[in-house]
Formats: sequence, C-alpha cells, structure tokens
Amino acid sequence: MSYRLGVDVGGTFTDVLLVDEDSGATWRAKTASTPADQAVGVLTGIGKVCADAGISMREVAQVLHGTTVATNAILEGKGARVGLVTTRGFRQVLQIARSFVPGGLAGWIIWPKPEPLADLEDTVEVEGRVASDGSEVRPLDEADVRAQLERLAGRGVQALAVSLVNSFADASHERRIREIATDVLPGVPVSLSSDVLPELREYERTLTTVANGYVQPQVEKYVRHLSEGLREGGVAGELSILRSDGGLQSADAAVEAPVSMLLSGPAGGVTGAVWVAEQCGHRDLITFDMGGTSTDVALVRDLAPRIGRETKVGDLTVRASSVDVRTVGAGGGSIAHVPELTRALRVGPQSAGADPGPAAYGKGGVEPTVTDANVVLGYLPSDLAGGEITLDVQAARDAVSKVAEAMGLDSPEAAAAGIVDIVNENMLGGLRLVSVQQGFDPRDFALVAFGGAGPLHANALGVLTGAWPVIVPPSPGVLCALGDATTSRRDESARTVLRRFGQLGDGELVQVLRELADDAGQRLAAHGTPREQQTVGYQVDVRYHGQGFEIPVEVDPAWLDGGSPLAELGRAFDAEHDRLFSFLLTVDHELVNARATVTGPRPDVAPVRLEPGDGDPKGALVSESPVHVGGERVSASVYDRARLRAGDIVAGPAIVTEMDSTTLVLPGHVATVHASGSLLITPVEG
Repeated sequence: MSYRLGVDVGGTFTDVLLVDEDSGATWRAKTASTPADQAVGVLTGIGKVCADAGISMREVAQVLHGTTVATNAILEGKGARVGLVTTRGFRQVLQIARSFVPGGLAGWIIWPKPEPLADLEDTVEVEGRVASDGSEVRPLDEADVRAQLERLAGRGVQALAVSLVNSFADASHERRIREIATDVLPGVPVSLSSDVLPELREYERTLTTVANGYVQPQVEKYVRHLSEGLREGGVAGELSILRSDGGLQSADAAVEAPVSMLLSGPAGGVTGAVWVAEQCGHRDLITFDMGGTSTDVALVRDLAPRIGRETKVGDLTVRASSVDVRTVGAGGGSIAHVPELTRALRVGPQSAGADPGPAAYGKGGVEPTVTDANVVLGYLPSDLAGGEITLDVQAARDAVSKVAEAMGLDSPEAAAAGIVDIVNENMLGGLRLVSVQQGFDPRDFALVAFGGAGPLHANALGVLTGAWPVIVPPSPGVLCALGDATTSRRDESARTVLRRFGQLGDGELVQVLRELADDAGQRLAAHGTPREQQTVGYQVDVRYHGQGFEIPVEVDPAWLDGGSPLAELGRAFDAEHDRLFSFLLTVDHELVNARATVTGPRPDVAPVRLEPGDGDPKGALVSESPVHVGGERVSASVYDRARLRAGDIVAGPAIVTEMDSTTLVLPGHVATVHASGSLLITPVEG
C-alpha cells in the first residue's frame, strides 16, 4: 500500500491527515500547535495518526506540508538581519517605496509607516550598471563589491539580498556578486532579484528579494529540523512544501525561495475545498476557513482558484503568485472586549491562541473568546479533538459574564449571542472582499466551510451572504491537510517583455511563452515529474499603452497553436478591464510581463462513498441538548456524524459532532448528507 501524509500547522492546532492512496481511506489527528518549534507538533501528530492507522512511519511515501513558518517570521518580526546590495544611487529604494498610504483620506495622519526589512545601515551601493535593454552601461567594479560586502560582514548580517537596477534584463552582475559573496560571507544565504522576481519595477523586486532573505534562515532551520525528525522516525518518503499559489515544491526549492510560501497554510485549505466541492458537483464556490486565530476566505470559479500577483502578510506586500486569499482577524480564539470609551462590544483581532487559549480550555485563559461564547450558547460539546481537550463550561460562562456585566446585560447567553453576531459580521466583511467588491454575486456560489470553527458559523454566514448550499466537508478541521495531500507539484518562470502589441508579432509572443514553459518544465522534471506528465498554463500582464498598472490575463494554450494570439489576448484584456473598471480605451495594448506555470499530475486519491440511508438520521441521534438561538432556549438534536448515511436529512436546530469540528444547523434549515460525506445545508423554504 501507498500512504500520503498531509500536514497543516495553524495558530492553535496542527492537523495531520493520512491517506491510503489505494482505497481512499483516511485517518486524522489534531494536536496542539507548538509555536516555539512547529516541528515538535508536526512530528507528534504524524506519530499519532500512524499509530491510529496501525502502520509504521516507514510506510509513508510522501509528506506534504503547509506551514506558516515564513508567515510568522514576517508577522512577529523575527526574521534574519538582511544585508542589501543595490546599484549606486538606489540605496534608499526601500525607504522611498511607493507614494501610497492605505486607509481613507486621512490615512497619512494615523498610519505608522512600517520599517523596511533591511535597515539603511545594512544597505550598500556598488559601482556598475545595466540598461533596461540588457546592455552594460558601466562594468561591475569587483574591488568595490568586495569592499562593500566586507563592510556588511562586519555588521553581522545573516542573509544577503542583491537587487540591482534592470537586473531583470541581464543578471550577470548579480551572479558575479553572489560568487564574491561566497568568499566574503561564507555560509550566508544569498537571494538574487533576478532569480526571485525577474521583472521590472525595482522597488517591488527589491522588497520581494529582501523578504526572501529575511525569512530564509528561519525556513531553512525549520525544514532541516523537520526533515531530520522524519528520517529519525523512519519516514523514507520525500518532504514537499505547499506554495502560496496552491502547488507543491520540494523542500530544497522551498528553502531557496521561501517567499513563494508566505501563504502556504491558507492555500492548502483552498485546494482541499476545491476537491470537496468537485465531489459534490459544484464548480463555483467561496471558501470559508475559520480557525482558532483567523479566518481565510477565497473565491473559486470553475474549480480554479483566483491567483493574484501579490502576496500580503501584515503590512508587507510582495510580488509573488498566491491564491487570492483574504484574512480576517476573527477565529475561535478571538477575544471579546468592551472598551471603556465607547462601551461597544468588539471581537478580535486579538486572540488567545493555543496558549493559554479560550477560558473553556482550562489552560489558564480568562478572557472571553468566540469559543467560550459558543460553549455558553450550547453549540459545542464538552469534548474537542477526539477527547484531547475537555471544555470547562463554567469557566466559559465566567469569562463571558464579564462582557455581560460591562454591557449591562442580564445573562451571559445574551452577551454570547452578541459575540457570535459580531464575529459573523466581521467574517462577512472578508467574504464581501472576495465577492461583491470583485464584481461577483455571492448568491451565485456555494459556500465551503471548514477549519475547526468554520462549521459552527457556516449556516449563519450562508444566511448573511445568500450563498447556498453551505458545504461542510467530512473532517472539516483537517481540510487544509487534505488539500496538502491532494495537490500537485508546480513551478513557474517569468520574464519582463515590455512591448506594445503593434511592435510584437504573434510568433515572438509564442516563442517567449514556450521558452518560459521549457525553463520551468526542466526544473520540475529535475524534481521527479517527467515532462510527459506536466501541464502548462500561461499568464501575461497587459495594460493600455500609457497606463501605470497592468492586469494579469490567462492565456489559453490553444491560442498558441495557430490563429492570432495577440488579438485573442487583447479581447480577453478588454473584457477584464471592462468588468473591473466599466470602461475601455482605444490606444494600443502593451505586454509587460509573461509567465509560464508548469504543474504535475494531481494525486489520484479515491473519494470515500457513504452507504445509502433512508433519509432518516435517527440512527445517528445521540441526545437532545438545549441551545440558545435567536434569543430563545430551544432543544437541538445532537448527531454523531460518523453514523450518518448518504441521503439522511438533518433538520435544524441540530448539532452534528465529529472528532475535529462541530456543525450547527439553524432552525428553518436542513443538512442533507451527500454521498461523498459532505453536509449540504440549505434553507427549508426553496
């Protein structure tokens, strides 16, 4: 037999999913995350799930991992000390940045400008320059380079970023600097902008390269530690890391370009949600991943996640392909508070995290959280994570009572209902960011809810958005791990072209795209994916001549085999421009950047099919439990999800329990059990 392991590390829990590739059978484990060293929690979870399946770790063929190590290094400001090498005259490139301030009209008054990831004191200039057409304006002064690098060595830099102006056109100067750095700064990892982001715009290119160097030592330490732990445990299979765009890369590739994995964790959830929605017959969906610390949302059309050209983590925005995921600071551990000044209830973005966690966890937490509110309302059972966590109901009531007292409410249930309503509205804002504000009506999409806390709030979010059905996959708490286990290897090559369509022939466009595909395909083949198993996708950045921004446009590979690819590209760009801005221009189009993405085959994991039932879920009924819904105390039926059968219809109010999550079905709604195991929640009316 062949087994694959999907591993996802969240802020509160580490999820592990073991898949038997032959039968499709799965085993799952959920353990507390270990923020001080994520590898500890990962290895604990792997050992636990292998024991549950009755196999040794030696039988695991692949470990597929989504991780937040790079993300956390950015958010917590715990990355490496980076030295930056620039062309003479560009030393302040990170300080000057772009003349853009987020927020409203008065944002510049209150916005604290974030500090660059590379200090000005650790930035040096070197003599030598390349023109935008790739010709050499001034030769590289190697003596000057060596002197500047020795200066950085004296400052104790832990990583080196090299970003020279116009290096996207000719990378020879950057490569020579790397050779010299090997002598002057032995053991210090070097990131070249011509490797990390070979595109124009020196600020974005420099920022992305510095970010790569900033997280590289920490990522390398983590990957090496985890790899050693796997080998010591007997795992002979290969470790692969999830990229931000939802593809897989080898552990070595992840260490070389960690900036490509800043959204590794959320991307796994989107991949898993697509797999689940496809089993249920839905191709357009909005993903809703609510964990303990935050909620991630994304929009998928025709089973293809929207891929953006920017990755945002906190205040940092780098140019790297990633699934268009938006994050809201709302999770099960989000803390509710009532500010003295306004006396208005607020929820988040502060979180109790994994330690001490919500008050109900009994680990020392005393602040009222969303999880505590759900406990007070009766939505959560007394045991979580298969009995690993026992909830303290009284501690939850005591914590939520603080909110009730501060707001003058007569019961903790009223305060808990307010907490849940507010966190739902916060998450609705995130869902609108990827739907309404992008020109999409959420009523045209299904809502796939997962994460440990997602199914508790999914029905309410369906009511707020009008997105039906709400799909709750089996084992929703470990769906990100399922996404890791069911995704494919991927690589990408890019190049700046900067030519108006009138100056660019169809044949030249085809040649550029095919060269990029060949480059990425060779790297993927070197990591074990044969060329005949690779699928190629193309994307280009296009703008109207004279515009200062561009729009990414997908290129149909069929356009390259004949006809007029430039004309097709122009029509596709006009349609997207009209959708986004409601106007078109008559000037010529301009091609800015071209990219080719090469993807390996998706793992063939057989879906599990439930035995058919008669529509009556009484065989799964466990008990009746009081819950508070709409200001009233009502009785809800509690079901064991493992005993539900295909076609069973669960009428609300109801609670469906399982090892890693709990689903709430509100009054006036029903949850139909799909043959693939998912719950499809819809309103009774209609």
